[in-house]
Amino acid sequence: MIRIDALWLCTKPVDMRAGAERLLAHVVHALGSANAHHGYMFANARATRIKMIVHDGFGVWCAARRLNVGRFVWPREIDAEVGTVKHPPIALTQAQFDALVVGLPWQRLPEMSTITRL
Repeated sequence: MIRIDALWLCTKPVDMRAGAERLLAHVVHALGSANAHHGYMFANARATRIKMIVHDGFGVWCAARRLNVGRFVWPREIDAEVGTVKHPPIALTQAQFDALVVGLPWQRLPEMSTITRL
């Protein structure tokens, strides 16, 4: 398997026809560089498909996934002061990544891990 030390969620919607090179250009534009053993995830505007690229130190791997029903839980952050959409990359834990790729609410994992009401 490919070693992945860090996972980044790139929140700006991307055309899913984009290949590894165009996605890599998005990463370099947003973060300044693509680090070896880091995974970068993208979604289309409807959040029905995702792609991930991983720089393994020698080249770039690209994987795609889609849900047959529903959408991936994808963040949309609005800058209230200007009214524009912000697109910062978000670091994911392995547990958040595992939940995200099956369509679960990955942002709520900490509160879902404890039962507080019956």
